[in-house]
Amino acid sequence: MPITICEHPIIQQKISELRNTNNTARTVRELVDSITRLMLYKVTSDLTLQPTATPQTSPVGTYTGLELSTKVALIPILRSGLAMLPAASDLLHEAEIRHLGLFREESTLQPVEYYNKLPRTCSVDECVVLDPMVATGGTAEAAIEILKHWGVQRIKFVAICVSRKGVEMLVRKYPDVEFFVGVIDEVLDARGFVSPGIGDCGDRLNSTA
Repeated sequence: MPITICEHPIIQQKISELRNTNNTARTVRELVDSITRLMLYKVTSDLTLQPTATPQTSPVGTYTGLELSTKVALIPILRSGLAMLPAASDLLHEAEIRHLGLFREESTLQPVEYYNKLPRTCSVDECVVLDPMVATGGTAEAAIEILKHWGVQRIKFVAICVSRKGVEMLVRKYPDVEFFVGVIDEVLDARGFVSPGIGDCGDRLNSTA
């Protein structure tokens, strides 16, 4: 299956810290940021390079510079995906940033789209979707459908914590999408909550619980 679990010990330690219900919003933001930075090392490992148009100069000579040739769009899912964006944009500072606003309606657990300003024509080679949590998978499914309709050829979905049921549903439906996750939790209850999970990340990030 196209799922990469980022099993680095430091990532796993930080996810364990992130789960703690006693964290302040500041701590949650810091942990989400640092986990994202570590995960993106793997996410970006297959980006392609090209030589720069002009020779570069070091303190002792000239050399052929390198730059990324893959055109990337970062797609944070509002609102919790915004916490992953600084880490991603620091690493991919030339990437386009395109926001999608989606939330899960509490009674039906169905995704609701409320913000989408994608341009008419897709101008990138791949999209990196940023969302800390995948529970039922409905919001992720909606985001993927939007991006496929936009015309992007490659989608990478980055999530810190996912439910097994949710991510396996997504993989079955979208075998061409690559999923990079920090941890897979087994329990998804009838209310759509993952256990032990990381809680409502949007609320924890913004002190609105």
